[in-house]
Amino acid sequence: MKPTTLGHRPRRAGVALAAVLTWAALLASAAGCTSDGLDDVLGKPPAAEDVIRVSPDDNSKGVRPDQAVRVRVPSGRLESVRVVKDLDAQESVVSGHLSGDGLTWQSDDPRLALAAKYIVDVVALDGYGRRSARHTTFTTYVPEQRFIGYVVPENRSTVGTGMIVSLEFNREIENRAAVERAIQVTSSPAVEIRPHWFGKGRVDFRPRKYWKPGTKVTVRLRLRDVEAAKGVYGLQDKTLSFTVGRSQVSLVDAATHTMEVRRDGALLDTVPITAGAPKTTTYNGKMVVTEMLELTRMNGATVGFKKPNGKSEYDIPDVPHAMRLTKSGTFLHGSYWAPGAFGNRNISHGCVGLMDVKGGSSDTPAGWFFDRSLIGDVVEVVNSMDKQVAPDNGLGGWNMDWTQWKAGGAAN
Repeated sequence: MKPTTLGHRPRRAGVALAAVLTWAALLASAAGCTSDGLDDVLGKPPAAEDVIRVSPDDNSKGVRPDQAVRVRVPSGRLESVRVVKDLDAQESVVSGHLSGDGLTWQSDDPRLALAAKYIVDVVALDGYGRRSARHTTFTTYVPEQRFIGYVVPENRSTVGTGMIVSLEFNREIENRAAVERAIQVTSSPAVEIRPHWFGKGRVDFRPRKYWKPGTKVTVRLRLRDVEAAKGVYGLQDKTLSFTVGRSQVSLVDAATHTMEVRRDGALLDTVPITAGAPKTTTYNGKMVVTEMLELTRMNGATVGFKKPNGKSEYDIPDVPHAMRLTKSGTFLHGSYWAPGAFGNRNISHGCVGLMDVKGGSSDTPAGWFFDRSLIGDVVEVVNSMDKQVAPDNGLGGWNMDWTQWKAGGAAN
């Protein structure tokens, strides 16, 4: 008798069930095996680069900075990721974070360092528990143009209460906000410190009022790899500090030919001076000592004082006890060539002169003042027949009120 179609169905179902059970048993057996056992079952394992994907690509050169290091696997999990940055022959580990599912690792910094080599070592398990390891390297873009900032005052110096932190750059800064954010100036005790830009090449930082004596100021430059203009990147990553010494503020009165010297508010002495002559007056306003020279040469031609024949109006090879007050050439210095002028009349070419002797002496008013001065001390001139000194002529920023000063920031 011919079998029925119905009679065949149980037989086919039994074959299918046997196949499912066999595959399940095989997987169950493989679960307790080594990866070599899985290889026998699943075939040749994929290459490490197919399991572990690293970005930027292995052996990449000139990688642009606007990206992070990223490692991922399509299945399984990442066991370990170690990324090392080799910058200027100094290695450092790059921090990063693993996703919740264990499939992705990404560096915490969303940008790469320029002119650096990165080394990536990864160990991962695929979806079948097989372990793979991968080692990759890449190098980042090396800019042809760099910028740096020259900082005043010097690191670890002790300065007067009127010191302003000033950075002059070797290139014009187009992206001033980015550069400003990369410079941090803090103090202990803490006060509000704000920046002010003078054009595209200089930024100064100061508090609302003169620093309190004993204040420690820290300047952190995180300019490396900051793009200041198209294709121009910063080079510096360093920290400097200085300490504010005692407060000394001196008041020069050009009309009475005197200078009052005050230390922490108390009058130390009043000394006779000579200021700028009627045709070469001294600037009014607050100026800050930025340079101190025991002896220096002063030639009028270097600051525009020339006779009709082109020769300098003066050339003094041994000016004693000279303290620079402005970038344009205003000094407070000793003078031995005009003994009758001090306290009586103004005869200088714009400087403030104090009585001294040839070669300089600590026993003279100029020597006495020099020995008691610091870079960062304030000298204010009043009652001169001249304009107020420009805020960017030396460290003249104290001549701007606080509202004006704050308005000069780029990242406000």
